[in-house]
Amino acid sequence: MANFKTLDDLGDIKGKRALVRVDLNVPMADGRVSDATRLKAIIPTVSELADKGAKILLLAHFGRPKGAKHSELSLSMIVEKLSEILNKEVMFVAEMAGPVVQQSVEILADGDVAVLENSRFNAGEESNDIALAKAVAANGDFYVNDAFSAAHRAHVTTAGLAHLLPSYAGRTMEAELKALNIALGAPQHPVAAVVGGAKVSSKLDVLQHLVTKVDHLIIGGGMANTFLAARGIKVGKSLCEHDLTDTAEEILEAADAANCTVHLPYDVVVAKEFRANPPVRTVNVHEVGEDDMILDVGPAAVEALADVLKICKTLVWNGPMGAFEIEPFDMATVSLARTAAALTKEGSLLSVAGGGDTVAALAHAGAKDDFTFVSTAGGAFLEWMEGKDLPGVQALEI
Repeated sequence: MANFKTLDDLGDIKGKRALVRVDLNVPMADGRVSDATRLKAIIPTVSELADKGAKILLLAHFGRPKGAKHSELSLSMIVEKLSEILNKEVMFVAEMAGPVVQQSVEILADGDVAVLENSRFNAGEESNDIALAKAVAANGDFYVNDAFSAAHRAHVTTAGLAHLLPSYAGRTMEAELKALNIALGAPQHPVAAVVGGAKVSSKLDVLQHLVTKVDHLIIGGGMANTFLAARGIKVGKSLCEHDLTDTAEEILEAADAANCTVHLPYDVVVAKEFRANPPVRTVNVHEVGEDDMILDVGPAAVEALADVLKICKTLVWNGPMGAFEIEPFDMATVSLARTAAALTKEGSLLSVAGGGDTVAALAHAGAKDDFTFVSTAGGAFLEWMEGKDLPGVQALEI
């Protein structure tokens, strides 16, 4: 695992200016924050720095303004909610660098918090422009990155600043990196990975990397249909990337060579149409009709998969097993997630999950809180599962 400094390595920071990269990219409805999960995630780091007397300048992006200012993408809109969550007044600064920031910092008392304007209003942010990085760094004494979800981007606020100032991982970033290392960096074997979702094409690199790392690869969701088709099984009208069956076959061969057992469903839940509670049948995969759609993994396969998890020590989960948003096609996801949660709770399994749909699926199953660690990061979590180096993490390495 890469070595990086944490807040434990900070000396006396009273009166020092902390530039802290956080994730404030929250969903909005009618000009108000509709889900504050990401705001709550920054509390441990911000509270600790404030208690130690630092002046805290929060850096974050919001949406995709592409280097131009848009009032509807201003971080000023989240300040009220952030103040409420941190239980302290938060100043808003309408720039990210320059004299306006400098003057604002001079007003801040020790332990105060300010949010700097959307980093992506600056054209140089996404190109990691060194001049912009220096201008931002001029208003800070040290840098903290607490936004793993943006760590797959080599931007000024995720990577550039780390090369200009003493740099540390915030508490949320630290927890994320430790959990990920335990899950795939140096895991306890046997290791299982659940990979679901609609398309093989979006998870090709993940699958190719995982077969070299895990003992059991459980494939669900629409992508399982592509693997079934690669095995010569007719999947009817199911979502299937027929042009990728050769690639699926290559992944199966690579798994074989690496002694990784791939688990594909052998019974499935099918319907003639994709809607809530249509007439459904549970059939063997060899009995899928021409006008059937496979929409979930069947109960016999789920029971067998639960038995696989019972012999494993570590689990990595990304993506649902079926079309979980619509009943009854949530059965496999809910059942397997609850098994994983129960095994984690009793101490026999370490479970790490991540990715947008995954968080929603585990929450729907009522299993999210019992997993060892659930990452809210989307792209960064996927790139980590692909075995890629993340620029925001690399920049913190010592």
